[in-house]
Amino acid sequence: MTDSLPPIDHLVRKSAKRAHAVFSAEQAFSISNADDANERSTKLRLATKIEAEYRNAKVLPAALVAQQKGAAGPARPAGSQAATGPQRLTIEGPMAKTVETLSSQALTTTSSLPASHAQPTLLSQSLIRRREARQVKPDYHAPWKLTRVISGHLGWVRAVAVEPGNKWFATGAGDRVIKIWDLASGELKLSLTGHISTVRGLAMVKCWDLETNKVIRHYHGHLSGVYSLALHPTLDVLITAGRDASARVWDMRTKAQVHVLTGHTATISDVKAQESDPQVITGSMDSTVRLWDLAAGKTMTTLTHHHKSVRSIAIHPTEYSFATASAGGNNIKKWACPNGTFVHNFSGHDAIINSISVNPDGVFFSGGDNGSITWWDWKTGLPFQTDQDTPQPGSLDAEAGIFCSTFDQTGTRLITGGADKTIKIYSEQA
Repeated sequence: MTDSLPPIDHLVRKSAKRAHAVFSAEQAFSISNADDANERSTKLRLATKIEAEYRNAKVLPAALVAQQKGAAGPARPAGSQAATGPQRLTIEGPMAKTVETLSSQALTTTSSLPASHAQPTLLSQSLIRRREARQVKPDYHAPWKLTRVISGHLGWVRAVAVEPGNKWFATGAGDRVIKIWDLASGELKLSLTGHISTVRGLAMVKCWDLETNKVIRHYHGHLSGVYSLALHPTLDVLITAGRDASARVWDMRTKAQVHVLTGHTATISDVKAQESDPQVITGSMDSTVRLWDLAAGKTMTTLTHHHKSVRSIAIHPTEYSFATASAGGNNIKKWACPNGTFVHNFSGHDAIINSISVNPDGVFFSGGDNGSITWWDWKTGLPFQTDQDTPQPGSLDAEAGIFCSTFDQTGTRLITGGADKTIKIYSEQA
């Protein structure tokens, strides 16, 4: 059976000739002995590696060539390649000839490609000298100091608000009581009762006649607890939000419910309102921030940058921007309106941030559940002062958490409420 098969020697010789014709141009040399073969093989491997790593850097981009032509320095010879044509990567040594051969082949191949394939690659573009980014310097901010501690609540102080006249402020706590305090002296002016659970927001959900200490208006509609509320600065509407994952817009004059803002999938922990779009901003335990169109009652943008629950929102009084805070790394973020464009992180406050506030001078405050306090420069996101809340005598160390904060109308005093049932006032030092 074997004798009947035709000989294949001529096929082997034909295949060898074809292989030699295909690879002889790349090798460009003949192997005479074993030592010479090993040396040539080593050189070929090195040349191949150089070609693979520096293929995109052999011909410099036109922008880089233009930069080098315009750079100050000794004049180049008129006939030099650097001035008249594309610049090449120069490699000296025994491999120069081999690399030159491969480079020529690479250039020939590149020049034969269509124009669409001859565009600069990302690697070649990275060689272009970039303009140096301007480093933004933080503004100087005077230090802040604790100047007054006010006691009076029997529960955690969860909400604080300053009236527009800057003469008094209100606090709400876990004892279900709202207290009115004189801002200058810290004296208690009035206690308002009527809530059946913790007061978490002030603006207010119930409306009181402060002269007779009576509730004059109720707003009914939420299916569970109300955690935050905000008054629109120019319209007679009130926005409330809470555990039913919805924000509700109320007409202050008629008590009618105007909109139900739905879309969040968990408790809305904070809501803020401003005059310009987006007029309503909400932060939720579902780790998202939503910007709302108040006229249409629909979501404009959903921000998903946070990885944990968003607990607090602060709107800059004069700048068209806002900040949000949550827990975990890079837990405070600054955004630009109206589209919620991310600006930068406030990095370094490693805690669950329960409250943030900002004043017109660009002083940004953040308070954590462990009592840690940080003051930041709003423009750059850099901290300029850190502190630690000290619980009042008789409290546990764990009762050092900050739950709420706000600046007064002048921006020179900061009011905070904490887990030790006290209200603390920080003042800017001259």
